Amino acid sequence: MSMFVDQIKIQVKAGKGGDGMVAFRREKYVPNGGPAGGDGGHGGSIILKVNKGLRTLMDFRYHRIFKAKAGQNGMIKGKYGRAAENLYIDVPEGTTVTDADTGEVLGDLTEDNQELVVAHGGRGGRGNIHFASPKNPAPEIAENGEPGEERNLNLELKVLADVGLVGFPSVGKSTLLSTVTSAKPKIAEYHFTTLVPNLGMVQLDDGRDFVMADLPGLIEGASQGIGLGIQFLRHVERTRVILHLIDMSGVEERDPYEDFLKINDELKKYDPDLLKRPQIIVGSKMDMPDAAENLAKFKAKIEKDYAPLVQAPQVMAISSITHEGLQDLMQATADLLDKTPHFETKAEKEMVANHSEYRFDDGEDTPAFTISRDSDATWVLSGDKLEKLFKMTNLDHDESLLRFTRQLRGMGVDDALRERGAKDGDLVRIDDFVFEFYA
Repeated sequence: MSMFVDQIKIQVKAGKGGDGMVAFRREKYVPNGGPAGGDGGHGGSIILKVNKGLRTLMDFRYHRIFKAKAGQNGMIKGKYGRAAENLYIDVPEGTTVTDADTGEVLGDLTEDNQELVVAHGGRGGRGNIHFASPKNPAPEIAENGEPGEERNLNLELKVLADVGLVGFPSVGKSTLLSTVTSAKPKIAEYHFTTLVPNLGMVQLDDGRDFVMADLPGLIEGASQGIGLGIQFLRHVERTRVILHLIDMSGVEERDPYEDFLKINDELKKYDPDLLKRPQIIVGSKMDMPDAAENLAKFKAKIEKDYAPLVQAPQVMAISSITHEGLQDLMQATADLLDKTPHFETKAEKEMVANHSEYRFDDGEDTPAFTISRDSDATWVLSGDKLEKLFKMTNLDHDESLLRFTRQLRGMGVDDALRERGAKDGDLVRIDDFVFEFYA
């Protein structure tokens, strides 16, 4: 039995850029050959790509860490290192990608072959050919490759369907889907037989067609995690029309109108905009003895005390057993789809909000470095900008190390350490590199 997985957390790490090379031309009859160290190649990026053949995130259940390859190091005679190939990861249509640490929505993948770069590979380090100057024509300076981006991601699958079937358990959603499409959902005489969303294609005689999704039964409190919780409410987001099934048989002695209000309340709590999309109220199991009477009472209550939705819904009666009203329901659904636009999901709204609030980051709000002190009195320097500079410094060459100390001084590290009380001979640590401070 295949499992349906619609939420997963993965870790991605792009490839590091290749290191620049320190080399010199030493050729016969070529005086003063000069530096000839090439640049490192670009590290591989990690790219999510939609694969229309996938229906679940099941493949990520046992493979959650993805690493792209590093770029090739620079070579002698000014030769550049080879760039690493990007790592492509297939995901199903309808996957929303969120940064697990910041909560930022990175993308909403809804089209076949759509791509999203989630981690950029590091650029290659420069070879010593770039650092030659009149004062230093033969520099022993080269950069290490830039580290690749590393991220924790939440992948969330929301099924792509035009029409969503919602309602309490055992109201006939699976039976309706199996009757009007070729889908074969599990059907039985007990609650929660549907544990995963099922999709089916409805094809009408007039040539129109649409995708219908049978969504697992909701219960009161689902938006707060009761029962199957909000794990399946998310699948309603992409639908344009909602068929709200209500059991009119009276077998379970439930009030159809109260059920109608409770399900709409759960939709509203999850996302108030869900009630803006059109609904057709479908009275199911009309082949039962008391169904017609219960439907009449329901319609009376709707007309007398109606408020949940933006626009008044159409009420239609069906029986999936006798096929009563099914053709009319499918025609009405297709007509409603023809005039209903696409609705933005919560993820799309967040992406628009993030884009509209974007402003140029000049780095002034984020300090280039921070200073702390270990229990053994060692001063610790940290910060994204400083650590990146350190990782790109080739410590095997004295000139590269001297360049790094000049860069630290230019960033104000020396002054900041003196202000914090650092004295000559104090130990200073950056990552795992320890050196003595001299004011």
